[in-house]
Amino acid sequence: MINLSTRKSVEQLKGQLNIVGRNIDNLRVKQQLSRQALSNSLMILGIDIPSQSIYDIEIGARTVVDYELCAIAKVLNTTADTLMKDFKNYIDNI
Repeated sequence: MINLSTRKSVEQLKGQLNIVGRNIDNLRVKQQLSRQALSNSLMILGIDIPSQSIYDIEIGARTVVDYELCAIAKVLNTTADTLMKDFKNYIDNI
């Protein structure tokens, strides 16, 4: 059963559809990888995410499916856990 008092905490996500987008953007920029280059690398892995959709993920306007997250992590040479660190911190503080 969901405790309604914890549902209020979800409002702190400010309407974003994902919480990993900011980390994806930061790592992508740090690696000097364009959204199109990320999209192309994902396509090689069989994951079709157009560059516009990557932008939508980065701004929190699109959800990220688990297999997409794993593929993005692989291309960015990181782990899904690293991309999810902000959400883990969020959950730990509820």
